[in-house]
Amino acid sequence: MSSTGTALGLSTLPFLGDYLQSTLGWRGSFLVLGAVLLNCCVCGAVMRPARPRKPRKSEVMCNSPRPAGKKGCVLGIFQGLASFLRRHMAFDLFCSNPRFRVFSLGITWMMLGFVVPLIYLVPYATAHKMDPSRAALLLSILGFVNIFVRPPVGVLFSLPWFKGRHIYVFSAALLINGLSNSICCISASFPVLLIFVLTYGLSMSLVGSLMFTVLMDTVEMSRFPSALGLLSIMESVTLLIGPPLAGILVDRTDQYTYVFVACSISVALSALFLMVSFYWLDCRDAAQKNNSPASGSPAKPAVNLAMDCQFSSVPTDRDKTNNPSSEAEKITNV
Repeated sequence: MSSTGTALGLSTLPFLGDYLQSTLGWRGSFLVLGAVLLNCCVCGAVMRPARPRKPRKSEVMCNSPRPAGKKGCVLGIFQGLASFLRRHMAFDLFCSNPRFRVFSLGITWMMLGFVVPLIYLVPYATAHKMDPSRAALLLSILGFVNIFVRPPVGVLFSLPWFKGRHIYVFSAALLINGLSNSICCISASFPVLLIFVLTYGLSMSLVGSLMFTVLMDTVEMSRFPSALGLLSIMESVTLLIGPPLAGILVDRTDQYTYVFVACSISVALSALFLMVSFYWLDCRDAAQKNNSPASGSPAKPAVNLAMDCQFSSVPTDRDKTNNPSSEAEKITNV
């Protein structure tokens, strides 16, 4: 339900942007949109933890006395920085958890071309003589598809049968999302772009609904906030460089179709990377589980008795109870 807020903005902001562009120009449009986005600061300011945060072991260790002098001051700074990164950035989790590492790299790779089609769809349509208001309607349709699809998708994939299979549904939806970008290469007419918007919107709804679900399946809930923070920073890097790279491609080729082809290849390869990597990790874990001894029956240590060795049988309390007179030890030659 919370992810539908993005879809709600996607369905309304194109009309607002088109209206502001025609009345205030692009400078005035950016001022108004910036003022709207500043309200997010108000929403963030009223957020507070649900319960008091308990001090962690790392914090207690940081408060321990350090050596005096310049060396102790530098050591304290490094310890505090390491504790901060470990607590808020989940670098240790990235190094120790292979599933989180694979998922983070896959999402970072995906963001290189995931949102670029949304940025270049309207310029691509208007460059082929489509009315700007009609081109903005395509983005609004994409937003409405997300609004109506994301809630039932969340209900559907919360069923017990999908437990442990979220990553494969996510990867399949991401693969469809990447391949749908190639539809724009067929034609720039409204019917073709409408088919693209519907396909892209359906797959985008699945990806947006399952992204955080897969992350919850990958890490412990106690580490989820820090893992989400590190993932957000990693994906923001490629999210920042993706549109300028697409712009350079447009400037050098004077064709928007190459942008959609590049996005299709990038997103589809990231989906295949996630699917193959998690399948390999599942097979490895299954093999290790089969090779390990069954739970509840501890493995009996193998004992090799050498020749001419002796062992003594000491009677237990139960033996003494059954036969109180027998207190002698029995010596057996092997």
